[in-house]
Amino acid sequence: MSKSLVEMTAEIIQSQISSKQMTTDEIKSALNDTFQTLKSLQDSESTNIEAEPEESSPVMDPKKSIQRNKIVCLECGQEFKMLSPKHLKSHGLNSKEYRKKHGFTARQPLCAKALSEKRSQSGKERGLPVNLRKAIEARTKDKNK
Repeated sequence: MSKSLVEMTAEIIQSQISSKQMTTDEIKSALNDTFQTLKSLQDSESTNIEAEPEESSPVMDPKKSIQRNKIVCLECGQEFKMLSPKHLKSHGLNSKEYRKKHGFTARQPLCAKALSEKRSQSGKERGLPVNLRKAIEARTKDKNK
C-alpha cells in the first residue's frame, strides 16, 4: 500500500531535522511547504495520463559519444568537456551506473579524448610518485612469474 502524503511529508522532514537544527517555526513551514509540493506533484501526475517510458534510448551511439573535443551525455544530449558527477546526478546516476548503463568499461574516462590525453601527458611530465612506480614494478614482476 502506498504511503499517504502526510506520511511522506513527515518522513522527509524527520530526516531533515536529524541532519540540521530547526526551530519550531521552521519545522512548521517545512512541513507545509513539503506537503504542498508533494500534493502538487501528485495532482500533476494524476492529470498526466500518458506516462513517460522509464527506459529511454540513448541520444546517440555510446561509442560515438566520446569525441576528440567533447563528450555527449547519452541521457540528454548535452555536450561537455567532461561529464561531471553533478550533471550525472541530475539524471539520477553516478559515474559507475552511467558507465554500466551505456556499456563503457569501468576505467573509461568520462571526458573528451583531448582532455584525457592532456591529463595523461601532464601526469607523465610531473613524474609518477616513487611508491606508485614501485607498485607497478612489483605488479609486473608478479605477472611475469
